[in-house]
Amino acid sequence: MHIEDLELDDFDAVGAAAQLLVDGFRGISPSWPNLDTALATVVEALEDDCLVRIARADDGAVVGWIGGIPDYDGRVWEVHPLVVAPDRQREGIGRALLADLEALVAGQGGLTLWLGADDEAGRTSLGGVDPYPDLLGALAAIRDLGGHPFEFYRRCGFARRHRAGRERAGAAGHPDGKAGRAASDLTRQPSGVRNFT
Repeated sequence: MHIEDLELDDFDAVGAAAQLLVDGFRGISPSWPNLDTALATVVEALEDDCLVRIARADDGAVVGWIGGIPDYDGRVWEVHPLVVAPDRQREGIGRALLADLEALVAGQGGLTLWLGADDEAGRTSLGGVDPYPDLLGALAAIRDLGGHPFEFYRRCGFARRHRAGRERAGAAGHPDGKAGRAASDLTRQPSGVRNFT
């Protein structure tokens, strides 16, 4: 497997990246219900100032991709999206894509990566419930009920945060988990596993 830039004129790879969004988020998120919406996301990322990287298998197939969206003059970057082909998950592809993005962001002077990991399918103990009577207690007791990616991001060194506001559409019962880490730590150990703190 190797990681490279996704180019807008590589139509096969762009289409494969879009298909990964549909396949990778099916039944988990309504964000990419069809190839048209997924393709729009890929093209938008490529037309903006985003970093878009793909993982290719040895046979050239696109098996994962990651986007990095700059903010605050390139000092803060959002990871959006990160997707790996369902039949290739748990092979280190997602971790490799994150490490690659971290190195590129740090090399451009980035200080922080952040990401959102919404629970739109009830895959954590926070899904479908109102955590606000004891928000801090609910966050401290969060449990994975069905393969939610927050555990993956924790193992990759991201610290959990939570957006406490209810202004988002569909916020009731769909907690919006946020995680972040300092890119300066990433440059010291870009592919190392760090404990959640």
